[in-house]
Amino acid sequence: MENKPYISIISPVYQAEEILEELVKKITISLNEITADFEIILVEDSSDDNSWNKIVEICSNNPFVKGIKLSRNFGQHNAVSAGLEYANGDVIVLMDCDLQDDPKHIEKLIKDYKKGNEIVFTQRIARKHSFFKRLTAKTYNGIFNILSDKNYDLNVGSLVLFSEKVKNEFIKLKEHDKLYIQGLKWLGFKHSYVNVEHRARHSGVSSYTLPKLINLAIQGWISNSEKLLYLSIKLGLLFTAMSIGAIFLIILNYFKEGYQSGWPSLISTILLSTGLILTSLGVLGIYIGKIINEVRNRPRYVIDKKINFKNEN
Repeated sequence: MENKPYISIISPVYQAEEILEELVKKITISLNEITADFEIILVEDSSDDNSWNKIVEICSNNPFVKGIKLSRNFGQHNAVSAGLEYANGDVIVLMDCDLQDDPKHIEKLIKDYKKGNEIVFTQRIARKHSFFKRLTAKTYNGIFNILSDKNYDLNVGSLVLFSEKVKNEFIKLKEHDKLYIQGLKWLGFKHSYVNVEHRARHSGVSSYTLPKLINLAIQGWISNSEKLLYLSIKLGLLFTAMSIGAIFLIILNYFKEGYQSGWPSLISTILLSTGLILTSLGVLGIYIGKIINEVRNRPRYVIDKKINFKNEN
């Protein structure tokens, strides 16, 4: 029977062949100071480079490292879900593979976990992002807190630790557009925050392009609240009321001063109302699309290969 590890590290991997050896090395060094019973699960999200071959090589030399290859690119959050399905540790740690969060911080998380916290989040200090990325992150966070049903503190890092009990409850969340940080917060277990230093990437550049970031933002807003739908209704009612008021004003001015509205105001009104209609339809369409995805009940990911697991496919 396979021994149950104390800590399971899960790291989604995409376009990271140059980082993986250093990632495993740093994680191993850090965990050896905590316990000898650990496993590292690398979930390869169908990269275009040789990330999977590098994982195979690392796994052949390190039995505590396990590899999962997805059949195609399902996204970071679904890759995390795949890793969680196969994690056996009493304590689970999620971290990105870019080494912007130093594995040495895991010891801090363990100390906070032993204080009785089921989840330990990290707050990044001195973020090593570009000005543009910091600006877009602040914008996203502000909009998210307006649109969400409760106030989330989104200034947290992707490095997070939680108990096996939390993992089991998180896995029960079956929706397709599941963001793991927001999902963990939604569960409501006792949690804490630990400040960690944010470092520059070990190598390469982020795979999150601007279009991907926009899609991720929309996914976060839509998945966590229906406020966007209600906001579109409120905007529609507001502009309807403004239009009615404008009509009375035009009629009043017409009899009082012979006022007649010109074509610029007419065109502006048409464009504004058309934009509002299209925006509302777009919001509604996104929600309907999400409903269709859920009704299909397709798996959130498909595993192609596994390495170093007891039952490999």
